[in-house]
Amino acid sequence: MPTGAGKLAIAGALVAILSGHAHAQCRLSLALGLDVSSSVNQSEYQLQLMGLAAAIESPKVVEALLVDETTHVMSITYEWSGYSHQVQVTGWHRLDSEAAIGSYADTLRRHTRSRSDQATALGKGVEFGGRLLADGPDCWRRTLDISGDGVNNIGIDPYYFYRQPYFQDITVNGLAILGAHPDPLPYYQQQVKNGPEAFIAIAANFDDYRRAIEEKLYREITTQLFIGAAEVDKE
Repeated sequence: MPTGAGKLAIAGALVAILSGHAHAQCRLSLALGLDVSSSVNQSEYQLQLMGLAAAIESPKVVEALLVDETTHVMSITYEWSGYSHQVQVTGWHRLDSEAAIGSYADTLRRHTRSRSDQATALGKGVEFGGRLLADGPDCWRRTLDISGDGVNNIGIDPYYFYRQPYFQDITVNGLAILGAHPDPLPYYQQQVKNGPEAFIAIAANFDDYRRAIEEKLYREITTQLFIGAAEVDKE
């Protein structure tokens, strides 16, 4: 991915593309799903939540979010675990300034875990995120970013939901947190990843989560910048 002068070139190219397209505003809606199933202890949960907040405020991600003044990213965070347990952590946040990004991160830091005794209904977690995106802001691209350390062990697998109409044009990227048995990575590669430009990021363990989610957010934000600009240019 580009850095420094390359990012300035991205911004300049995007501004040129958007001239004459004043209606184009939101380039990406991003739903972030956090695993709070019983396999995640309180220390691991805090590493996940605080790691996400720190990643959102990292200079690298902030620069990617604010690289173009004519567009913005919308983001929402939720927790998922059992078959009927999915909880919003935040509402939709418009990440168009350092103050707005800081407010989003602070909302995450103030959150208290909803449950710790539930199974791993990854399919239902994906469904919840998809519906948030389908009912959410109108943006060039919609991406579901879902993290977890295990495989689906209750209810329907994610791919059932990907066939539903509301999942059209939603890209699903996973972050597999390694260390549990069975290894979640093959499941994430086969059942979670879905849509154009989809990928799976890997955290070696929960201590590695903050690094992995920062890299993942940066890739999602910058990838969508290129794709969204190209699509607007076709109009």
